[in-house]
Amino acid sequence: MVISSLTKASLFYRLSSTQYFSTVSPKISQFRNQISLANLLRRYGFPPTQLHSFLAKNQFLLNRSNVHDIQNSLNILLSFKIPQPSFISLLFDCPAVLDSNFLKKWQIGISKFGNLGISPVGICNVLALSRRFRIDPDLFLNRVGVLKDLGFNGGVLTRVLERFPRIIMMKEDDLCEKIGFLEGIGISRYGIERVFHLFPEVLGFDVENRLKPLLDEFLELGFSENMIRDEIIKDSRVLSMELGEMSRCLGLLKTLKCRAPIKDKIFSEGEFRAGFEVKLRVDCLCKQGLIHREAFKILWKEPRLILYEVEEIEKKIDFLVNTMNYKVGCLVEVPEYLGANFDKQILPRYNVVEYLRSQGALEFDVGLKSLIKPSRLRFYNLYVKPYPECEKMFGRFAEGAAIQGRHPVGMWKLFKPQKYAESKEDVNNTKSFMEPLV
Repeated sequence: MVISSLTKASLFYRLSSTQYFSTVSPKISQFRNQISLANLLRRYGFPPTQLHSFLAKNQFLLNRSNVHDIQNSLNILLSFKIPQPSFISLLFDCPAVLDSNFLKKWQIGISKFGNLGISPVGICNVLALSRRFRIDPDLFLNRVGVLKDLGFNGGVLTRVLERFPRIIMMKEDDLCEKIGFLEGIGISRYGIERVFHLFPEVLGFDVENRLKPLLDEFLELGFSENMIRDEIIKDSRVLSMELGEMSRCLGLLKTLKCRAPIKDKIFSEGEFRAGFEVKLRVDCLCKQGLIHREAFKILWKEPRLILYEVEEIEKKIDFLVNTMNYKVGCLVEVPEYLGANFDKQILPRYNVVEYLRSQGALEFDVGLKSLIKPSRLRFYNLYVKPYPECEKMFGRFAEGAAIQGRHPVGMWKLFKPQKYAESKEDVNNTKSFMEPLV
């Protein structure tokens, strides 16, 4: 049988097409699957800007058979009423938690311990830990029973699972050792519950190598056991101090050069509390990217920071870095920025300078030192007085109030040229006399 050239061409085209699509189809399928998965995650609140990097790091999620399973997994996670920020954080930190078989098993397990009062955030942490270390619901329930026998009830258990979920992996003897240490320094059962509620991370500290040496340091510094006990109950984060840290903080306080009222307020609750407040501010500054030496230097130059709330300091640094576009390191040279009032000084001055820059009225760059260090009157005379439209945003004077000059009104009237000058020469002499006063 003779095959025509047209038939050969047709057959060749079909074979080529089949080979082509068999080669390209997996790529097209994976691309479509990626789009479907991205749309799915976006619908569940995943940040669109981070989808590409998330999928690139977790290629196992792109299998064709997994898209439907992932949707089921997301629905199960939402049924636990996990808050959106914790939900997104869980997907970032532990994407393997989207395994549908794993979640179905835990869905049944969570229904069993729903009456324990564990918060959704605690459930979220337990899921991440269980997926990493292959802890099944039955083992978790067993560990919870042990904790309840040791006195971890109600809000204490929930708080610990939210902040220190690794407790479910700890041995009972280790937990008893922590409890025994606190009882040994005279803390009651109620006080121990308070300690674990305020600072659950203490459960991860070693007694012999961390807690006992820290207690010995406090005693060597001259603090009594009763004072140490009261401070631990008041704020258990005291136990988070590193060895030698309290000594450094107290050394800073002894060298402070500030007004007596400020120093009295710093020490108003005792030397121990003052040292701990220094530690909290140092940790805050280091968290923002500074080293310990820089943080201590800033506190030494601007002691008022010890009296400010940590949240207020964080707010100012966030504005400095993300809005004003300065590096956090500039605080070492201009620590006064952190001591300035945000609403009355920092924000109005920044708004004025930004407005003048946008209008092309500034021919030079106004640095952080020039923005913060001038007095309120000097800044007003330099940047606000020549531009009346800046008065409102600066808020220098109350509406309807008169501007107070630096000289009595009578003095200005005394040298008013129109009234007392009788010749052109007298007018010029009067002007030259008044120039230093302006």
